[in-house]
Amino acid sequence: MEEIESFTEKLEEDMHEVAEEAKENWLKLSALISALFAVMAAISGLQSGQAANKAMLEQIAAANSWNYYQAKGIKAMIAELPGTDTATQKAAKYHDEQQTIMEEAKTHSETSEKSLNKHEILARAVTFFQVAIALTAISVLTRRRAFLLVSAGLGLLGFLFFVQGTLA
Repeated sequence: MEEIESFTEKLEEDMHEVAEEAKENWLKLSALISALFAVMAAISGLQSGQAANKAMLEQIAAANSWNYYQAKGIKAMIAELPGTDTATQKAAKYHDEQQTIMEEAKTHSETSEKSLNKHEILARAVTFFQVAIALTAISVLTRRRAFLLVSAGLGLLGFLFFVQGTLA
């Protein structure tokens, strides 16, 4: 009978060791996931900021082009005042230049819009990664793995936004 009790005690000790090791592995996994989300949040944040800066610079370039467009229009109107052939030719030249400038301004505006869209998508990725990090911490503090699963799901959403923003 003593052999059975000894065997049972040994089995119980082994089970406790395995359980403790599993707890440590779970906590290590949580730390690893949290670190991965932090890296992805940092990369997403940098790309988001870069896209926002590009959007702003392109919007400034568009505004400058539209100002230049208006200046050419004013020059064309002034050139048309005398009504001579030379003045008409000069006005026509200004109107032609306006078309080129208008296309350039539209290109800058479109690029700005695309960059702003990219910024917004990557900002969403950052948000999901940050919430996922917080939930990982809550999971560890409360010792509840369900929070880790939710965290992983939100991190996956963040990763999907990251990919979408990178491809945008």
